[in-house]
Amino acid sequence: MTTPIASLSQDELKTLVGQAALRYVVPGEIVGVGTGSTVNKFINALATMKDQIKGAVSSSVASTERLKALGITVFDANEVQSLSVYIDGADEIDAQGYMVKGGGAALTREKIVAALAKQFVCIADASKLVPALGNFPLPVEVIPMAAAQIARNFEAMGGTAIIRQKDGQPLVTDNGQHILDVRGLQITDPLAFESQVNQWPGVVTVGVFAHQKATVCLLGCADGVRTTTY
Repeated sequence: MTTPIASLSQDELKTLVGQAALRYVVPGEIVGVGTGSTVNKFINALATMKDQIKGAVSSSVASTERLKALGITVFDANEVQSLSVYIDGADEIDAQGYMVKGGGAALTREKIVAALAKQFVCIADASKLVPALGNFPLPVEVIPMAAAQIARNFEAMGGTAIIRQKDGQPLVTDNGQHILDVRGLQITDPLAFESQVNQWPGVVTVGVFAHQKATVCLLGCADGVRTTTY
């Protein structure tokens, strides 16, 4: 299903899908909120109905600060048993709803919040839809002392892993860990790949979201918002 609309810029499409995601928010409940530029548009939209929800569980410090600044109560994940919906973006998504996430370095908390939710609504622009995962560098959050060994494991698979930098130093996540960005992989079996990498000592979270895949994708296209259910 596509909602026809005049040609819009990428930023306008992000706003459109952020607004479209509001229809999946259940009044009176707590909503799971992800991280990133598209999610920021959703947070802005969510503020228009903040009096109709109990609050949110957030996947990052940045999103938490934005939610609170707009007057939305933020709960710790440990305070909730389940969420009706989690709304987040993706760096890549395929035709089955499998995703690569972690460009904003929040993949671990994103996966934790996604696991609490009954439904995962992915909001993204059309450039994120791919035939197979692997074009976007795969983020993997790692314990620093294991980074070199994990990089060698990826090299054995044909990939090249580099520690993500910020201001000339290894980026430190909200969890106090580092990120390896892995290039050169084609992930043809996301479920098996995620399970395999998760077993490597020192891996905190791999950025393949196959076991917590999208159930709905709202994709901002040149002619409007395309809705796909998986």
